[in-house]
Amino acid sequence: MELTTLVTILGVPTMYALKKTIIITAAGEGKRMPSNLPKQFSNLNGKPILMHTIRRFYRINPDFEIILTLPEKHLKTWKKLCLDHDFQIPHHTVNGGEERFHSVKNALNFSTGDLIGVHDGVRPVISRKLVEELFAEAEKKGAVIPVIEINQSLRKIEGNNSLAVDRSEYRIVQTPQVFKADIIQKAYQITYQKDITDDATLVERVGHKIYMIEGDINNIKITFPRDMLLVEELLGQI
Repeated sequence: MELTTLVTILGVPTMYALKKTIIITAAGEGKRMPSNLPKQFSNLNGKPILMHTIRRFYRINPDFEIILTLPEKHLKTWKKLCLDHDFQIPHHTVNGGEERFHSVKNALNFSTGDLIGVHDGVRPVISRKLVEELFAEAEKKGAVIPVIEINQSLRKIEGNNSLAVDRSEYRIVQTPQVFKADIIQKAYQITYQKDITDDATLVERVGHKIYMIEGDINNIKITFPRDMLLVEELLGQI
């Protein structure tokens, strides 16, 4: 689905195709996985997880500008993996920073998109429907994130005690989170704060409302070894 907007050029209304960027964050070390390499390089159905993620976005829209953040010390590792797997999907690589905040900020310096999505590199099962809906809603509303309901009971820890909370008041946040470029670029001008764990929180800090749409339960973030088994099965269904 091609997103367009109406602009005026020399007094003539003209349809302008919005350029879309996907920043794939993969600069973490993934210490919960039993491997010497970060989990984003782990083998999944014969290829590194990251390649599945990049390929999925490319298949959804080959015109996506794809920017990949990686740990600086593993840039050569990625280049070798691309050669070994003959991976030729166009993408840019940038050095990751000390925290996710710094990695995304580095990537934004290279983005030329009108709409920018930020996605976890270890979420390779992304549906076309969800991505297209996120970008369409972001064009209208500026800042949109996918969320899913919590289907288990929750308790809040207070010192040595715990308190039951109403799970209907909470949602699990997924990625990609999609924003108009001027909104997210402005957000990343503020100083890094440790309690900012995602882009939506940062955008919210600069005064912009965050809109939510229904996410996808299959949009799993690979964190533990058991997640790999489920994602392997899901990849065969998309």
